[in-house]
Amino acid sequence: MLNSTRICVLAALAIITGNGCSPDGHSSATQTGAGTKPAVPVMAALAEVRDVPVELRNIGNVEAYSTVNMRSQITGQITKVHFQEGQEVQKGDLLFTIDPRPSQGALRQAEADLKRDQAQLVSVKLDFERAKKLFESNIASRDDLDKAEATFHALEASIMADEAAVSRARLQVEFTSIRSPFTGRTGNLTVKEGNVVKAPDDFLVTVNQVHPIYVTFSVPEQDLPGIRRRMKNATLPVEVEVPAALKGDGPEVVRGELSFVDNVVDMTTGRIKLKATFENADNSLWPGQFVQTVLVLNTLPRATLVPSEAVQASQSGDFVFVVQSDSSVQKRPIVAGFTRSGMTVIESGVQPGETVVTDGQLRLAEGSKVTVQMPGRVSAAQPTNGKGQ
Repeated sequence: MLNSTRICVLAALAIITGNGCSPDGHSSATQTGAGTKPAVPVMAALAEVRDVPVELRNIGNVEAYSTVNMRSQITGQITKVHFQEGQEVQKGDLLFTIDPRPSQGALRQAEADLKRDQAQLVSVKLDFERAKKLFESNIASRDDLDKAEATFHALEASIMADEAAVSRARLQVEFTSIRSPFTGRTGNLTVKEGNVVKAPDDFLVTVNQVHPIYVTFSVPEQDLPGIRRRMKNATLPVEVEVPAALKGDGPEVVRGELSFVDNVVDMTTGRIKLKATFENADNSLWPGQFVQTVLVLNTLPRATLVPSEAVQASQSGDFVFVVQSDSSVQKRPIVAGFTRSGMTVIESGVQPGETVVTDGQLRLAEGSKVTVQMPGRVSAAQPTNGKGQ
């Protein structure tokens, strides 16, 4: 009986202790208050204002300004190659010499035929003039006059044919010397000295003109109206990023001008072909090379930019969290423009100098308190509201 009474007393004391009553009759929860949510740590950045170029970036391919596959126009043996493979040659430089002796012999034969017929023409002309006088004196018949006249005109025609043969033979002699049609760079040599080439089948060498040079690329058809509109007022600049020669160096930027817009849109891809011309004085561009092209359409003056990671998407549109002066955040709807180099143009919704959250948005809601850390700083920084506070 005594043990049962002791158990009941201990149970009652446990119930009183569990209720957390204090000597003045108030609970401990009431004494400490409901409490507040802790501030959310976030990363943030300031909205900037800059002049931003509107660019179209695409992969392009370098093409020679002109390309000629050199072939012989006569059949013969190559007696001399006057260049090294890959050498840069000037316009008119001698590249190949084909054995000229057969062509020179044909030229001398044609010249001899011409001289023979010219000599015969003198005699035939005298016979014609004599027959004409005899006919006028009623000594020779009309038939004799007609035969003399026909012989004279036939020999004149023979001389014209001889002159054409001489001209053709001289051209054949010229064809024995193959020269570069423009200043350019030679490629792989397919024939060597001593080989016999057949005209016009045998291919000798390719010469590419690389000063200036083309870069070909394509853009979506929806960009075509803007390009054509801008080309009416000014030449559009095009930049090309060439990979650096050494590791660790940034890409080299080469500048040129848009010079060609194709006359048709590719129906299979919905893109249109463009060409830009570059001086290429230092040979930084090489035919066949793939490069990154940047076509600058125009420049947006004093555009507002924020880091691209600050822009969030929702069913109602894009938005950012803007940090207020009291360290709370406001969910601000925005109109976002294009993105360039990790920065997004904000067309409306954010003012330059305002602080936007760039990391930690998943834990935020309208009015949430935050502690802000700006990029490059260790301690928390107070936000600004765009008014210099």
